Amino acid sequence: MRKLLFLLACLPMLAQAQYKSQVWSPDNGDGTYTNPVINADYSDPDVCVGPSGEDYYMTASSFQCTPGLPILHSRDLVNWEIVGYALRNLYEGDRQMLEHFAAPQHGAGVWAPSIRYHEGQYYIYWGDPDYGAYMVKTKNGDPAGEWENPVCVIPGEGIIDTTPLWDDDGRCYLVNGWANSRSKFASVLCVRELNKEGTKAIGEPVIVFDGNGTENRTCEGPKFYKRDGWYWIMCPAGGVPTGFQLAMRSKSPYGPYEHKIVLAQGKTNINGPHQGGWVHTKYGEDWFLHFQDKEAYGRVVHLNPVDWSTGWPVMGKKGEPVTTYQKPKASATAVVNPVESDEFDAPVLGKQWQWHANYHQFFGMPTAFGTMRVYTHKLSEGWKNFWEVPNMLLQKTPADAFTVTTKLRFTSKAEGQMGGLIMMGLNYQALLLKRVGREFQLLLVTCNQADKGKPQQEELIATLKPTAEDKIDYKPGIHEDIFLRLTVQDSKVRFAYSQNGKKYQDAGDWLPMKEGKWIGAKFGYVAADTNPKTDKGWVEADWIRVTK
Repeated sequence: MRKLLFLLACLPMLAQAQYKSQVWSPDNGDGTYTNPVINADYSDPDVCVGPSGEDYYMTASSFQCTPGLPILHSRDLVNWEIVGYALRNLYEGDRQMLEHFAAPQHGAGVWAPSIRYHEGQYYIYWGDPDYGAYMVKTKNGDPAGEWENPVCVIPGEGIIDTTPLWDDDGRCYLVNGWANSRSKFASVLCVRELNKEGTKAIGEPVIVFDGNGTENRTCEGPKFYKRDGWYWIMCPAGGVPTGFQLAMRSKSPYGPYEHKIVLAQGKTNINGPHQGGWVHTKYGEDWFLHFQDKEAYGRVVHLNPVDWSTGWPVMGKKGEPVTTYQKPKASATAVVNPVESDEFDAPVLGKQWQWHANYHQFFGMPTAFGTMRVYTHKLSEGWKNFWEVPNMLLQKTPADAFTVTTKLRFTSKAEGQMGGLIMMGLNYQALLLKRVGREFQLLLVTCNQADKGKPQQEELIATLKPTAEDKIDYKPGIHEDIFLRLTVQDSKVRFAYSQNGKKYQDAGDWLPMKEGKWIGAKFGYVAADTNPKTDKGWVEADWIRVTK
């Protein structure tokens, strides 16, 4: 109660506080920055500038995770914070789609979005490879506020990586790529006309670029612009880990387009620099935000200058990505980073968290007690691993090396219920409490090729007596208070635990991390149950802190 009253008194200050990460902040404090500007998995980023010329908004792929389509804000393109999401669930307003994404659809959902400001509203377009091209727009012009329900602009499989362009005469065009896994062709870009509202196609697609049989294979992720009378398409090619960035131009939206490579790894150690968004600032500067694939850590966000002096957008330093560089001109000076740690003191879920499927109240919820509760998910009959669990509460890895410590209580109502801290990916590792009789087993759980249905393995670390037991006869539970920790470095993770929050014991050795399906590895909470008939148990997290 004292904690709650103190926090209520501090709410005005908390609302104004700016979060600075202990593990990665790109602003060097001397007028320079160091890439990546966001060392977290914001895959396929795109950016636009608002009408003030001082507010930049970015979004990124979110696939099946919810809330979806993260909205990040910056006033200098270096310091970013999460301000909201454009999608609460996939896909709000469509009951059948909502139910489909109620179970984890790993790697499906929201692919490679684009964000644009047009006539007082912000728009985001994306391709869902299974269902078509979608659009969502703000209700009141505030990207940190409410967004309308999404609209299917073009139904059908295979359409991905969509970007609109409203031309000077009010006509609207859409460029897109293709998912070979659905369409059985790829490496081509198409343009078609939409109605002026951007809500439906009124023209047929035209292939405007073909990378098949050339070094420009896997051309995808196109972004559409107009500059000085030229139509520009900027897109990656050559594959994700080792590819490069193309720029192409034409005097007609339908081409033909001439093209050049404008960014490539060169002699740097920044692999596959490509797929992102170009922005022109009010100060006359040009910048390009893009990703670098760092495998288990996901696709992190880099910022590179753009030089148009040759008539082409040469990016980085003579076409190679920069590591440290002068910050963009801006009036803002504040250092701020996406939030990682969470005291769970707010009555809403922190913006760093996502569920692994469309949210349902049965997943869990914040409490009035300064905690976050995650209920045990009822596993299917014959389950092998946690790949099917929709209510994992997870966030992105924020740096190459960091430590996560959480204080929690696990409450069990029945035999076999389990919960704890997980690093989730195609392979995963977790440190869990599992009820066995009237005690808890502390288990190091590992699973290789979870996506292939391989069974998880359990290693007994300790057997623990309950911290507390309910003394009533009606559905009593037993409880365990514990501190769990994971440490990450060199794409490996190691767990530890403590019963007093002071002395920690290692739980097993270093284990290799693995990315998820199109996403980086993510850490957070898991709670599961093998008995379909019993009342649920739960993980009650008091806090989680990300430190060096």
